[in-house]
Amino acid sequence: MKSSHWNERVAVLLLLVVTLFVTLDQWRLLPLPLPVLGITAMAVLLMAMRVRASRKAFVIAAVVLTGLLILYVPGWKDVVRAGLRTAAFIAAFFMALSTLRNVSETSPAIAAGGTYLAVQPPGRRYAALTLGGHLFALLLNYGAISLLGGLATASARAEPNAEIRHHRTRRMLLAIQRGFVSSLSWSPLAFSMAITNALIPGARWADVVGPGLVTAAIIAGTGWALDTVFKPRLSAPAPPRGPVEGSWTVLVPLLALLVGMGLIVGGLHELSGVAVVGIVMLIVPFLSLGWAALQHAGGAMRFSFRDRLRDYLWKDLPGYRGELTLLTMAGYIGTVGAPLLLPVVPAMGLDVTGLPSWLVVVSFVWVIPILGQFGMNPILAVTLIAPLIPAASQLGVTPAALVVSIAAGWALSGAFSPFTATTLLIGSFGGVSALHVGWRWNGIFVLCAGMVLSLWVLIFAFLLA
Repeated sequence: MKSSHWNERVAVLLLLVVTLFVTLDQWRLLPLPLPVLGITAMAVLLMAMRVRASRKAFVIAAVVLTGLLILYVPGWKDVVRAGLRTAAFIAAFFMALSTLRNVSETSPAIAAGGTYLAVQPPGRRYAALTLGGHLFALLLNYGAISLLGGLATASARAEPNAEIRHHRTRRMLLAIQRGFVSSLSWSPLAFSMAITNALIPGARWADVVGPGLVTAAIIAGTGWALDTVFKPRLSAPAPPRGPVEGSWTVLVPLLALLVGMGLIVGGLHELSGVAVVGIVMLIVPFLSLGWAALQHAGGAMRFSFRDRLRDYLWKDLPGYRGELTLLTMAGYIGTVGAPLLLPVVPAMGLDVTGLPSWLVVVSFVWVIPILGQFGMNPILAVTLIAPLIPAASQLGVTPAALVVSIAAGWALSGAFSPFTATTLLIGSFGGVSALHVGWRWNGIFVLCAGMVLSLWVLIFAFLLA
């Protein structure tokens, strides 16, 4: 990875300042100062200087929408501040999670667990990789697909039979992707939870985690069922495989870390009353720092702790410039675009308040993946739609019911939209386009999972919640 340019180094320093102040704001220790919003805008613009054209388009769209906002919305200053607050929050949350991703990628225990899952025999390989994609996503985010996808394709390349190799690669990659997107329905480290709970008044992660796990089980279970039912028929029987080395105990360190982190985050949430995202922003960097210190204890790593810190600041973080630009601008565009869209919706004959409550609740399962087909990042889609929907009390449901539905649609969009990082990564590993992954590989899966999830969100909203 090349060293960063001066603008990226300045942007990193500015983002560290933003992360500090957003964390203090989340803990209600210091209201977010107005200058921090300007620092956020400056950091994003500096990062955007060296991103590809598709990312620059988001910055241009943000500038254009801001101009329209100034022209047509009287209280435009408050809207711009809200948009910059959203961008600052997204940037700070990303920065905090990136520390965990950095240290996880150099963990021998994580690598060993990924390797063990990738070499499972056909009878349990799909389920193992789905579980792995889900668990590893909690720590590595998109890095889970990079890690497991690389191990899976390396394992598949060792197969001499081209027909078996093709089917194995596709099935392994889909298991990883579907396991990953299933985590979006409940994980406190996922943007889907952080942003949706912030946008829906009265929503709390503690109220969503239970039904979110049911959503995750539906997504993962649907994928496994379809893989089992539509298992490819080979022109010749597959040769017998040797025994798999190792045991499931190789995953104990990962599970212990996740349980420990869950207990700390959950305990602090109950004791302090601080939102889970605020706790994550504070705890994750310190947890990552301690984990990195353990990795370097006794000179176990081939590079020093000082080198790790330097590379993280000046190579890793600048390397995320495309993701940071996309995510922050998607949040800003959605926030400033909603007031512009608000008077347009009734003029188009669409009165959301007049729709049946059940239709509004279930619509998110389908609307978010559909918008993803037109290049709308889920962050953009959700921040744009959320202000347009009636309050949960007006619909006769709880805030948790809206979050569960939105998160379900967010997860499906991750498997279906050709513009999301998940489909792009899976397509690159599988040697096919992201559109091919979304429509050909996942089309039936999204349709089946969407129907089951539609039933589930209605049951939760009107019978259970």
